[in-house]
Amino acid sequence: MASKAGQVKNLSRRSFLKFVGGASLAGVSLNLAGCGEPITADSAIGGNGWMPTQYNTPGSWPTNVRGRVPIDPLNPAIIRDDQKCILCGQCIEVCEKIQSVFGNYELPIKKEFVCVNCGQCIQWCPSGAISERNDIDKVLKAIADPNITVVVQTAPATRIGLGEEFGLPVGTNVQGKQVAALRKLGFDVIFDTNFTADLTIMEEGTELVKRVNGELKKPIPQFTSCCPGWVKFVEYFYPDLIPNLSSAKSPQQMEGTLIKTYFAEKKDVDPKKIFSVAIMPCTAKKFECQRPEMASARDELKDSNVSADVDVVLTTRELARMIKRAGIDFPALPEEEYDQLMGSGTGAGAIFGTTGGVMEAAARSAYYLITGQQPPAALWNLTPVRGMQGVKEAAVDIPGVGNLKVAVISGLANARKVMDQVRAGNAPWAFMEVMACPGGCQYGGGQPRASAPPSDEDRNRRAASLYNIDAKAKLRNSHDNPQIKQVYADFLTAPMSEKAEELLHTNYISRAEEFVAKKSEENKLY
Repeated sequence: MASKAGQVKNLSRRSFLKFVGGASLAGVSLNLAGCGEPITADSAIGGNGWMPTQYNTPGSWPTNVRGRVPIDPLNPAIIRDDQKCILCGQCIEVCEKIQSVFGNYELPIKKEFVCVNCGQCIQWCPSGAISERNDIDKVLKAIADPNITVVVQTAPATRIGLGEEFGLPVGTNVQGKQVAALRKLGFDVIFDTNFTADLTIMEEGTELVKRVNGELKKPIPQFTSCCPGWVKFVEYFYPDLIPNLSSAKSPQQMEGTLIKTYFAEKKDVDPKKIFSVAIMPCTAKKFECQRPEMASARDELKDSNVSADVDVVLTTRELARMIKRAGIDFPALPEEEYDQLMGSGTGAGAIFGTTGGVMEAAARSAYYLITGQQPPAALWNLTPVRGMQGVKEAAVDIPGVGNLKVAVISGLANARKVMDQVRAGNAPWAFMEVMACPGGCQYGGGQPRASAPPSDEDRNRRAASLYNIDAKAKLRNSHDNPQIKQVYADFLTAPMSEKAEELLHTNYISRAEEFVAKKSEENKLY
């Protein structure tokens, strides 16, 4: 476009779309929800036009400029490139319809942009305008420092997502190649977050047993607390139900704490010179590691020079970029093993990466903790809690307790419906697993964007890979992990001991004062 001065004026895509959208040009029709294709049920799940995730249903908004969700410039998890934003409204749709965050508060906002940091807007954004905050350079700087011991942990779901970034089929298990890549990148010690997934089951399961038998005076149902997006959702919208949240930290934070205490003590490494990195499928983990209460090692050691338990979180996509930048031929890498001490997990730990996995793992160990007997084979394939349904229920028959009713929820809009039942006193469950992202961590905000429009088919393939890891595992119960037994014998004493409580448990806060929640027709918070 030539200016009056005869020079070319740069016009961004966003500015152009705003111009055309307001010009009402004859014969011009914009369809910003897809790429030149109308919204149909077929296109929503992989028809001819590219559509971001629509949860297998067509978009419901008009196909014109629809706006975007607000993102705080200081958001620790996600950022937006305004030059790429086309104002298509897909981020609003997922935030409002699938996660039930946007639109559930009054404007103007009182203190902060309301965001649970889940990153599902990244998965829905068709132009790539929204992405995770890039923390790669912080990690590379630490790796380059010879005085720093860089310890990394990898979450269950990363191993069945990373391969997609290198052309491997959806759901391919690349655990050994991932470990090999991390060694080539220069990480000093490589641990498996599956280890602390098992540890989480021991702590969270013990807490559940204590609640059920009345030893712990906390309400039922007990909610899982390993998903930071879900925890923040409760803090925002259901602060009165915070006591229902398990006090157990997430596996990421338990591992981070033990890296700077247990590992440092065992290997005689100065905790002040440990840089702790977590590879996660989740953008909300970036927020979680920066929570002020997540510095238990510093408190335990009474040393203000010890940094946070987890220094940096990288998403699966960020790790893929590091590997590509280093010129590593990922598919050709040999299989390598995790470092030991905290590098061994069971099948129960692996299935943490999909919706229903935490519940299934917890049911196995809860049976053992209550009865002192190994769980029956039926609890190794708890089919009622498997699958992509947003809300699932099951009953686990435990001698001495009877039918322990449980619920599994993924997607925060589904959680909102169930939480309203809990708030109204109509919840029949003793234990509830909730994951913010539809399908669980294997479709977290930090996972690779599928080459085709993501659908339940992709989620099911990733989940099937995790269940296959479990089925083939030598050990399938968290309480059977020998490294878990060792950490209790050598360091923690017992589940929910005084030391375990200090290092592995935490408290949460109300964030309700940050905004004014909308009220339902019945004049109740929802």
